[in-house]
Amino acid sequence: MTNSRLPGFYKLSVDERRRVAAEALGVDVEDLTRALSTGGMDCATADKSVENVIGMYALPFALGLNVQLNGRDYLAPMVVEEPSVVAAASNAARIVRAGGGFFAETDEPIMIAQVQLDEVRDAAAATAAIVAETSTILAEANASVPGLVSRGGGARALEVRDLGDGMLVVHVLVDCRDAMGANLVNTVAEEVAPRLAHLAGGRVGLRILSNLADRRCVRVKACIPVEALAFEGRTGESVRDGIVRASRFAEKDPYRAATHNKGVMNGIDAVVIATGNDWRAVEAGAHAYAARTGKYEPLCTWRIGDDGSLVGELAMPLALGIVGGSIRIHGCARLGLEMTGVQSAAELAMLIGCVGMASNLAALRALATDGIQRGHMLLHARTVAIAVGARGQQVEEVAAEIHARGEVTVEAARRALLRLVAAGGDAGLAVGGE
Repeated sequence: MTNSRLPGFYKLSVDERRRVAAEALGVDVEDLTRALSTGGMDCATADKSVENVIGMYALPFALGLNVQLNGRDYLAPMVVEEPSVVAAASNAARIVRAGGGFFAETDEPIMIAQVQLDEVRDAAAATAAIVAETSTILAEANASVPGLVSRGGGARALEVRDLGDGMLVVHVLVDCRDAMGANLVNTVAEEVAPRLAHLAGGRVGLRILSNLADRRCVRVKACIPVEALAFEGRTGESVRDGIVRASRFAEKDPYRAATHNKGVMNGIDAVVIATGNDWRAVEAGAHAYAARTGKYEPLCTWRIGDDGSLVGELAMPLALGIVGGSIRIHGCARLGLEMTGVQSAAELAMLIGCVGMASNLAALRALATDGIQRGHMLLHARTVAIAVGARGQQVEEVAAEIHARGEVTVEAARRALLRLVAAGGDAGLAVGGE
């Protein structure tokens, strides 16, 4: 990927987009088409993946454009059903390019294996006993995951926390390399638990990873020249100031911060799903991290830079993998990873963090100017048009009419479609509704 700027991409047909994407990515268009036409998994495979399968459930697979990260261009695969998310993130990423794109860094891929110890009579003595055996415990942990150790990962350190009332929790910090690491970390927790309980003189409780992966954070920064923010007669300064005020609102009010962070997660989740990663774990970690101080706060903030530019900063945990999990069996997940061109889980985390920041910027820019509904409702109008039976070009015509009238409803779409059919559309079209 040498250039993620694909002007007019949204105007192309699906087949034309596949061709352009395949050329940009250097992949075979037939392979890309085959994977995306089937959804990446057949029902027989799904039946062996989870329980009680009765069918498949499809979501749109799209491309986020214009992402420039640490001087390199990326296309971001995005799986999401909400209208405007992909377009908004792509547009915001284009704006960020004016300042040189996104800049990001990540921590080492450290995950936490938690071992709960109950009925510990002397917490201080138990802690001292466990700490004294650190090297033995880590060696035992590493012996349980030889494959990870052979790839350069493994248990690195341990911590003991006294939770009170006779309960200790031991954290074994595990470097998971390019895996998300849930199964590896759980294996470590179960392996070392008996020794820890013996040393503490307590009883083994839970043994499992923590999804608050605060040792595995990504940090993203963008600096946008104020002139790049101007649009439709609005000055860049006014747009910048509106975004900064919106950021301050989220920093002061958890009710606003929750919706602010939802805007971040619109972009995060879409790429996490498209690359076969665990979006529930990512969501849990993100929101726990947002509340780590005891007050729920925004994951992404915006300020005015010394030169008058708009400066954004995002920090959050992102526990991701490019090996293992559903990636092995899901064709679209494999394709999504191939599209990104990433070579490590850390690089994937940085890319996903950029898309999250872009989604947040797009939402704040809209909220601080026209309001969120103007752009969103035009795209939502297409969904409503499809719901009443519009097909092909009829979708665009019906959507345009109900949006122009300010009546983006099923009933308005049904009336518009009936008028279109009466004027010479598909006479056999069944106009539906609910």
